[in-house]
Amino acid sequence: MQSLPAINTDRLYLRKPLAEDISHIVTHANNPKVANMTLNMPYPYHTDDAIQWIAMANKGIEDKSHVIFAITNSADNAFMGGIGLRVNERFNRAELGFWLGEPFWNQGYMSEAVPAVIKFGFRELKLHKIVARHLPNNPASGRVMIKNGMIKEGELKDHVRRKGKYLSLIQYRLTKPEYETAG
Repeated sequence: MQSLPAINTDRLYLRKPLAEDISHIVTHANNPKVANMTLNMPYPYHTDDAIQWIAMANKGIEDKSHVIFAITNSADNAFMGGIGLRVNERFNRAELGFWLGEPFWNQGYMSEAVPAVIKFGFRELKLHKIVARHLPNNPASGRVMIKNGMIKEGELKDHVRRKGKYLSLIQYRLTKPEYETAG
C-alpha cells in the first residue's frame, strides 16, 4: 500500500494523522484517564510523543507494519483519537488498537470506528485474523470488541509489566471466516 486511504462512517472521518493534529493529539492524550486505559500511551504526553506517533504511522505505511488512522469528526475534521492495526505479515494477522479523547467517551464513536477498520483489515489488507486486547480496568473496550463481533479468547495472566506492576490482558479475536459468516 503506497498511501493510507481515508474511511468515512456516519459521523467519523478516519484518515492519516497529520502534523496539524499535533496540538490536538497532545490535548487529548495528555490525560491520566486516557493513559490508564491504554498499554503504551505515556503520561505525561508531550509534543515529541505526538510527533513520534505520526512518524510511526508514516513509517508503518512504508514498511507495512502499521496502519494508523486519526479519528476525526466528519462534520469539522476535529481530531478525537486514534485507531490502527499492527500488522504481522508472516502470520497474516494484525492487532487492533485504539484510543479516544475523554470528551468523546460513551458516545458510540469507537463502536463506529472499529468495524470500519476491521473491514479495511479483511478487505484491503487481506488479513486472516485480527486480535485485540484490553486491560482489565477498561471493560468498555471489551464491550466495543464484542459489539463488533470479536470473540473473547481468554485472559493473558500477568502478561505485561507497567510501572513495575504485572498486568493481565483480555484478548479477543476475529478471523476472516468468522467475519464473513457474521456479515
